[in-house]
Amino acid sequence: MKNSEKISAILRTDTGLVRDHNEDFVSYWEPGSPEEEARHGWLYIVADGVGGADAGEVASKLSSERTITHYLEDSESPDLGQRLLNAMQAANTDLRQHVLERNDNSRMATTMVAAVLHKGLAYIANVGDSRGYLWRNGRIQQVTKDQSLVAKLVEEGAITEEEAHFHPRRNVILYSLGSERSPKIDLFEQPLQTGDMLFLCSDGLTRHVADEEIAYVLSQETMDTACTTLIGRANERGGEDNISVAIIRFDGEATAVAHPTTHKTTAPQDSLVIGNRQQSPPGTAAHRSTLWLYTVVLGLVQSLLIFLVWFLLRV
Repeated sequence: MKNSEKISAILRTDTGLVRDHNEDFVSYWEPGSPEEEARHGWLYIVADGVGGADAGEVASKLSSERTITHYLEDSESPDLGQRLLNAMQAANTDLRQHVLERNDNSRMATTMVAAVLHKGLAYIANVGDSRGYLWRNGRIQQVTKDQSLVAKLVEEGAITEEEAHFHPRRNVILYSLGSERSPKIDLFEQPLQTGDMLFLCSDGLTRHVADEEIAYVLSQETMDTACTTLIGRANERGGEDNISVAIIRFDGEATAVAHPTTHKTTAPQDSLVIGNRQQSPPGTAAHRSTLWLYTVVLGLVQSLLIFLVWFLLRV
């Protein structure tokens, strides 16, 4: 897709090699006139229906479409980042209402990463572990922060990045649309330079392809070929999940002040567990301390049992 000399984008999704259907959904809205561009910018979305939940593909599609609808309806708000947050929260409400109206005890949830580009700025919002990256001059950096258990453990120094890749609970996410009344949604504001690319993807890609490899492919290949290459490599290495990518290239003028990425977030409320892609609220510092104490006690009990078995075998 290309709507002007400023923005061009490619979005792709693939079922992968293990799942029998695709619960990911990619979507976008692009302006058809300078007036629409001035009001709304460009909007791109990658959503990943939570695996194991009922109708994850419905959750990702409905949430993406409703996010676009709510975003466009709020055309009077000058703060496009806040508009995006509000739209995602409204889509969350719509999804929960849809579940109630079905009245069949189904559970629906989805992660989402969405980007709005406007006047040399990118507003990137995410909930869950779908990611948003910035590629610039051959290098890539992750803009969003994974809302997952292993990301939290890495941040607190409990495990290393390497250990996170093989952690038995690496699929546990902390928040998603549909799982709670007001999920935590992070928003990042990123100034753009001419030639920058935004890269949005579901975790079906990043579990198989490293950041450095993504950067290299984006540097060496056209956007269309890069999408094909990256999805192909994820499938070559197992294709354990649905795989979705969006590449958005900015060729406009860098009109924004080049300050560091800024970040704000919405406040979470009640949380639930959704299917096999489990969710767990991060809790307070006191709650985390209790969990660590519980873990230590379990470790001591395990050591004691091992000692008793060894002692009895000697006797």
